[in-house]
Amino acid sequence: MVRLVAFLCVGLLTWLLPASAVVAEPEPPPLVTDLDYQLGGASRPPAQVGIVVRDRHASPAPGRYNICYVNAFQTQPAAAGFWRSHWRLVLKRDGVPVVDEAWGEWLLDLRTAAKRTDLARIVGRWIARCAEDGFDAVELDNLDSWSRSTGLLTRAQNKAYARLLVARAHRVGLAVAQKNWAEWDGSTAGFDFAIAEECGRWRECGRYVAHYGRRVLVVEYRLVDFRFTCTRWGSRLPVVLRDLALTPDGVHRWC
Repeated sequence: MVRLVAFLCVGLLTWLLPASAVVAEPEPPPLVTDLDYQLGGASRPPAQVGIVVRDRHASPAPGRYNICYVNAFQTQPAAAGFWRSHWRLVLKRDGVPVVDEAWGEWLLDLRTAAKRTDLARIVGRWIARCAEDGFDAVELDNLDSWSRSTGLLTRAQNKAYARLLVARAHRVGLAVAQKNWAEWDGSTAGFDFAIAEECGRWRECGRYVAHYGRRVLVVEYRLVDFRFTCTRWGSRLPVVLRDLALTPDGVHRWC
């Protein structure tokens, strides 16, 4: 009798909530389709492409499974002004921001629970906007920022922050991609699938497959690696060859 009453109460509450408050369960990417990686600008994907990754400021591709790119562990160079207004959340050594030299991005400071919570609140708003804009999933980039922190960040701190972001994404109905860091099984933190850059080049695609099965999306940037990855994994995983700038009119090839 108690269970019946509880069930009826939950059902009534669900009926009374507005439709906007009902969040769908996160859906992982479809299995049998190609991928396009469009961070440098949006273009119309060909018919065989069912999964598209675009920047959080772009619009989703109609009729595709759309993944929203969010630079969650580092800053975008164009957002320097925004992060100067949140200066305590930027990782610094001797007062100078720690920089990912390859991209000119400042690392975010994940060293305390308070800072991780504040950062998750900021990035969580971006994630929520991805859901509002109609994306199906979110890609949290630079998960491995600890490896570029000159010893200031630890793996455990990055993992703790990742868990906060995954929870926020799931709360708004988005699936979440583990971006790189093949050594870690991100499914233990709730990640739903993986986006692996150059896993063929570094011979680590199998590590992602061990964690996520066929829910692994592969991006290669060199033709020799693309050919190897297609031969080894193309029958099981979606693999795309792109130019490093990811420009709309740049290299697009599929297995």
